[in-house]
Amino acid sequence: MRSAYNALELAVLSSFTTDDQAAEITLEIAEECLQKKSFVHDKGGDAHYDVLSAFQKSVRGSDVNAALHYLARLIEAGDLQSIGRRLLIMAYEDIGLASPQAGPRTLAAIESAERVGFPEARIPLANAVIELCLSPKSNSAYKALDAALHDLRNGQTGDIPSHLKDSHYKGAESLGRGIGYLYPHDHPNGWIRQQYLPDKIKNKQYYKPKTTGKFEQALSTVYERLQTSNKTKNKG
Repeated sequence: MRSAYNALELAVLSSFTTDDQAAEITLEIAEECLQKKSFVHDKGGDAHYDVLSAFQKSVRGSDVNAALHYLARLIEAGDLQSIGRRLLIMAYEDIGLASPQAGPRTLAAIESAERVGFPEARIPLANAVIELCLSPKSNSAYKALDAALHDLRNGQTGDIPSHLKDSHYKGAESLGRGIGYLYPHDHPNGWIRQQYLPDKIKNKQYYKPKTTGKFEQALSTVYERLQTSNKTKNKG
């Protein structure tokens, strides 16, 4: 409805003449104004979130040309704040651990755009969008945390293992806190097998690595090695 009102206002303004005659809005004028409003959206209009949604989904789908099209719409609406916020979300939600350096570089591009303002802001924004589009994609980090939050909110928790509890106060040892904790740095490669999760969920695996990028491929190798070592201990 708001878009229709905005288009009507544009039609009225387009129809005024220099004399005192009433504005005459023809069907042709109305259609032209509606087309203009649908092409370049007002950042406060109904189509605003549709454009932002299409923008993120185009980046997620690695369609550079579509992403640049929707970026152009957002730029024409003068919506630098929403562009920056959405780009930063995409860098961590959709690119994530597949290319973690994309996050800081995206932030640098956003800060550059904010500093120079439009029209020059379009230059660092375009760089960021193209990089995000063509970067490997992974949502494994936020999906892992969401799974942990889901368990927490559904009562899947349990008591913290006693050897992990704070023992830096008088009487902690008598309560069994901190006893038996193994300090990883005192062991080869900075790692030693011990239980960290509560008993109720001790075998839970939230993180499911993806191998779309070299960085997460390396993380996946370490993760699988550690998981295998822990399983070997549990079987023993």
